[in-house]
Amino acid sequence: MADETENKLKDEKITEDSDTTASNATSVEEMIEDENVVQEEIDPKQIELNEALARVSSLEDQLLRSQAEIQNMQQRHAREIQNVHKYDGQKLASAVLPAVDNLERALLVESEDAVAQQIKTGVEMTLKTLVQALTDNGISATGEVGETFDPTKQQAIQSVDSDNVDADQIASVLQKGYILQDRVLRPAMVAVAK
Repeated sequence: MADETENKLKDEKITEDSDTTASNATSVEEMIEDENVVQEEIDPKQIELNEALARVSSLEDQLLRSQAEIQNMQQRHAREIQNVHKYDGQKLASAVLPAVDNLERALLVESEDAVAQQIKTGVEMTLKTLVQALTDNGISATGEVGETFDPTKQQAIQSVDSDNVDADQIASVLQKGYILQDRVLRPAMVAVAK
């Protein structure tokens, strides 16, 4: 019986050892797999690749932004050139307008003799040529009597009672206004009917 008990104890010990060995083998396999996973995670080439991909993504974003900025600059430049061409006569027109006003005032003076009449005819021809040059360059007068008052193009100097025009219409023009294309060079100074 003692032998039988010893054999049982030996069998149990062998079973325990084989279980421990099997469990140790499983643990070793798990450790090897964990090391492979860790090596895959820490693989320097993979890290380098990930960093390179991040740099490429960043550079692609910078490239797209730069291209958009260049396109915006080109469009802005094209608009500026278009405005320069459209309003290129603005400075000259602003300088010439006082001369036009003076010629118009000169024509208001009555001429009594032949010499004065000839001078007046010369002033009329000069004014006509100057007005035609302004018109050819897109400059037009604004602020005619009877026209509806537009505060974007005319400046009301006074309000007057008038039987000749309706309310909110221009009763008299004190100084003509001028427009270049769609830009007001000088607003007309007018009296508006009440």
